[in-house]
Amino acid sequence: MTTLNATLADAGWILADGATGTNYFKQGLETGYPPELWNVERPEDVAALHTAFIDAGSQLVLTNSFGGTHHRLRLHDAQDRVGELNLAAARLARQAADAGRDRNGRPVLVAGSIGPTGELFAPMGALDYDDARAAFTKQAEALAEGGADLLWVETMSSLEEVQAAIDAAASTGLEVAACMTFDTAARSMMGVTPADFARQAAGFGAACVGANCGIGPAELLHSVREMVPMVGTPVIAKGNCGIPEYVDGGIHYHGTPELMAEYACFARDAGISIIGGCCGTTPDHVAAMASALRSTPTRTFDNEAALAALGMPWKDVPMPGERRPEGGAGRRGRGRRRGRD
Repeated sequence: MTTLNATLADAGWILADGATGTNYFKQGLETGYPPELWNVERPEDVAALHTAFIDAGSQLVLTNSFGGTHHRLRLHDAQDRVGELNLAAARLARQAADAGRDRNGRPVLVAGSIGPTGELFAPMGALDYDDARAAFTKQAEALAEGGADLLWVETMSSLEEVQAAIDAAASTGLEVAACMTFDTAARSMMGVTPADFARQAAGFGAACVGANCGIGPAELLHSVREMVPMVGTPVIAKGNCGIPEYVDGGIHYHGTPELMAEYACFARDAGISIIGGCCGTTPDHVAAMASALRSTPTRTFDNEAALAALGMPWKDVPMPGERRPEGGAGRRGRGRRRGRD
């Protein structure tokens, strides 16, 4: 089994994959339909997306299991299929990763994706630690059985759910990565700061910590930079492909491959070890990121250059102690096009 440390030792960074759901929409996934069911209904499409990311340069792919707890699956009357769907997700990713290794000559890690339950913890909701841990344990065990190299807790907003997920995932004996989403005035939906999340998640036992999703690359980079000095673990950046916009009745991401390539290099310059994309990120974006990371030497992080390329993070939110250049947000989303994806 390939490990994070072994892969990081090769180049000092790992390129992860991009989006799952937004790419499936292009393949015909209907809004509201659970992508986890595609693991058994359309496994060739799931495998094809893994393969496309691997051939684009991804060294780590996430399983198609983000909503794989019984809490999420019961919305589609599939709460009794947790083991089946997560096992299938991990096996598809494992097969694609092993085939990619044989084809391209480099190892590919499989990370078992574990997303939030969608429920709120008491007293705001009915969820408690024991219920959450039991749900995450069932999912984690199936992902481990299917061949995951590590488990990947992502898009979390509360520390209580992070702890339950990490504890459940760690019970399998696999390494655990943990990511939170910061999309509310530089905090998570539940008010957690990036620095507090990083310290707490590392204390819970996460082998690496980071951020995913949120708003755009500028905000994501701002969040993970706050984590780097707080922990001694690798830090993850998995940002959306540009700023989401509501166009013709749907959310679209208009970041170009060039924009995501710049984001990837700035993330590495900032000390981020695991770099990938989230919503809207296609294999073409990942290919541009891979090319840029290979051809651009690691530099001293240049905040002014990052602002010029990616734009001002949290441009409408005053940030304590931060000097903002004259003229506002800079060239946010440079290279973005208007219209449909």
